[in-house]
Amino acid sequence: MDPDELDRQCCKKQLRAIYVMPTVHNPFGTVMGEDARRRIADVAERHDLIIIEDSAYAFLETSPPPSFVDLAPDRTVHVGGFSKSIATGLRIGYLIFPERWKSAASRVIRATTWNTPALISALVTHWIEDGTVAEFEAARRRLGAAGQKLCREILAGIPLAAHENASFTWLPLSKGERAEPVIARLSGKGIAVSSAAPYAVGDAVPQAMRLAFGGISEQELRFSLEKVRDELAPCDCRTSS
Repeated sequence: MDPDELDRQCCKKQLRAIYVMPTVHNPFGTVMGEDARRRIADVAERHDLIIIEDSAYAFLETSPPPSFVDLAPDRTVHVGGFSKSIATGLRIGYLIFPERWKSAASRVIRATTWNTPALISALVTHWIEDGTVAEFEAARRRLGAAGQKLCREILAGIPLAAHENASFTWLPLSKGERAEPVIARLSGKGIAVSSAAPYAVGDAVPQAMRLAFGGISEQELRFSLEKVRDELAPCDCRTSS
């Protein structure tokens, strides 16, 4: 997010809130620098914006800059969870927000979600306290780093965007090539990848693919990446846009 462009948009439109994923963005894997975070926090202060901070993959970054909940605690809603760091089926998360929003946030939670089972809440709390969550997160980082190494090895020469510890990679296609036919051909070979459509926020959808490789063996990942490489081999003119 460009702080200057955000400021310009705030001057032209009545914006109330912004959504950011500053630490290990999905799908690009980027980490927003501290200077940009502080400038965005300043813009939010001047224009009275609520900052919604998504930290789903933040555990993958071992040395993150200050979060928005630290830089602008009086206007940030920090959203976190455990389905990415522990297990997909663990549908429990948490919010950090200013005390003055407690009643409103509680009403929204009651209106939009079912009650989380007390046993699950107690289990996750225990895992946080005894260090199990930290162990899971470290294991996820190791697996992601190993997967990224394999990606760089097998897809050498193809521009990739990814965090070094993430179990997903963004692969922009060459100029003039469309993602859907490539995805369909890979599907026919037993390889499921995602297009950019689920991540696009406007009508202009980039021609790119998201490769996710969490929960599969090194042998399976190598096989899959080789299929992706072979499918893209005829394309020798690539772009990162």
